[in-house]
Amino acid sequence: MSAARTRHAIRTAAVAAAVGATLLISSGPAQAANGTIGERETVCAQDLFVRTAPLGAWMGTLYQGQTFLVESKQSGWVYGFAYGDINRRGWVQDGWFC
Repeated sequence: MSAARTRHAIRTAAVAAAVGATLLISSGPAQAANGTIGERETVCAQDLFVRTAPLGAWMGTLYQGQTFLVESKQSGWVYGFAYGDINRRGWVQDGWFC
């Protein structure tokens, strides 16, 4: 490989690494976490629908900063008590807590 091609390959790799690092740093959902049973978790998502069952009917919305007491988990969903404007038990999609 010629010296010019080697320098071009190195520059290309450096640019790709910089772009990849920027994407990792700026990705929003990476800061969200799964709920822990027994913990009153803070909602990290802008809004999080509370449902009657996993994929069930909508019964309210938790907003960023409001809290949810996780009582049990099932296939990507958590059941518990939704504080804030709702103040009742229901299901929310897991993975949207800070």
